[in-house]
Amino acid sequence: MHLKYVIMYVENPRETIDFYCKAFDVEPGLVTEGGDYGEVKTGETTLSFSSFKLMENLGKNPSQADASNPCFEVAFQTEDVAGNLAKALSAGAELVQEVKEEPWGQTTSYVKDMNGFLIEICSPVTAPA
Repeated sequence: MHLKYVIMYVENPRETIDFYCKAFDVEPGLVTEGGDYGEVKTGETTLSFSSFKLMENLGKNPSQADASNPCFEVAFQTEDVAGNLAKALSAGAELVQEVKEEPWGQTTSYVKDMNGFLIEICSPVTAPA
């Protein structure tokens, strides 16, 4: 078994994919003809977006994301947290937490995407010296 994809429910998958490509340097993947489902390439695991409308048509009852009361977060790892935070903000992300050096040897920052999802931008964890 391996983690294949994570699906986030959004109003507009195409707009969300465009944002993620600009903000987090990922490439678009599959987008269905109707645009109700699409993906960005993030390595072995795909980050996917499905419209609320599609999920409702499938009998699901999706809820809106809320970064101030998150039930999960998505993290993008980079060696340049500050630079990637600036890029995400210029693409339209909303700042949640400035760059911070964490006591466990990691640099973190947080933004909120246009759908209300909490996104972490972080460095690899470094072992204490």
